[in-house]
Amino acid sequence: MYLFKKGLVIIFGSIFIALGINLFLVPYEILDGGVIGIGLIFNYLWGVKTGATIILFSIPIFVVAWYKYREYFYNSLHGMIISSFFIDLFKPFSQLVILESVPSALVGGSLVGIGIGFMLRYRTSTGGTDLVAQFISAKTGVNVGINIFVIDSLVLVVGGLLLSMDSFLLSIMTILSVALSTSLIARKTKPHPNSPITA
Repeated sequence: MYLFKKGLVIIFGSIFIALGINLFLVPYEILDGGVIGIGLIFNYLWGVKTGATIILFSIPIFVVAWYKYREYFYNSLHGMIISSFFIDLFKPFSQLVILESVPSALVGGSLVGIGIGFMLRYRTSTGGTDLVAQFISAKTGVNVGINIFVIDSLVLVVGGLLLSMDSFLLSIMTILSVALSTSLIARKTKPHPNSPITA
């Protein structure tokens, strides 16, 4: 029963992420952090599918996870694949809702954060650069949160240089909205009754 609920939550969370990205971020070329942000940069600049790019860039991360962080691999692989699928599936909806740029950045970030938050409540995620942050932390002793912040900041800076200053500023608003909504939704993580695997 827990695994069934977890599967539904992954689908539910992935839909929220995909809607947030396609309806509110894509119209203004706004970025999120991490691998999703990298996928969006490739989409904005070269028209490459965002979800496909996320999977491509996640492959080496999950190879490392298989050997170094096996629990992370099991907890995140399905979330990464399903969320990437929905991100590409909902791409045609990018002109469905029209808001001004600032509200769009805030609403899009909130929806992405809600999706991530619900997935974290059931000890799953979309994977991505969180593992890179954990790997750096294990090697250097630097706090994981600081590493995630640095990686996300690098993605935004590169995206801002390649796209525009407007994209950079709107993207900052977005990742703040993502962080706030994720923390509110994921505040209480659901316990796993049977499996020893933890997030």
